[in-house]
Amino acid sequence: MDRETIGGWVYIMADRYRGTMYVGVTSDIAARVNQHRAGTGSDFCARYGLTRLVWAEHCDSIDDAIAHEKRVKRWRREWKFALIEKGNPDWHDLAPGLG
Repeated sequence: MDRETIGGWVYIMADRYRGTMYVGVTSDIAARVNQHRAGTGSDFCARYGLTRLVWAEHCDSIDDAIAHEKRVKRWRREWKFALIEKGNPDWHDLAPGLG
C-alpha cells in the first residue's frame, strides 16, 4: 500500500469543555491518542495537558487528511466548537479505553 491508499484521520484533542484544542492528523488514531496521553505526541499537547479526544474524522487518503487538517487549523475557535459539538455536545472523551 502506498501513502495515498492508507487513509488518515483528522482529530482534535482538548483538555476540557471548550478549552485548549489541538488539531492533528495521523494514519493510526489509536496509537496517536496513546502518544498524546503519554506526553510524547506533541509538545503542545504535553504542555497543556490535552488528553481528551473530542472529534475525529476519517479520510480516504492521508493526503486528503493532511489537506483537511490544514483547513481546520485555520478555522476560528467558534467554528471548531461547532464542529465538535455537532457530534459530541458535551465534549466527552471519544476514546476512553485508550492510554
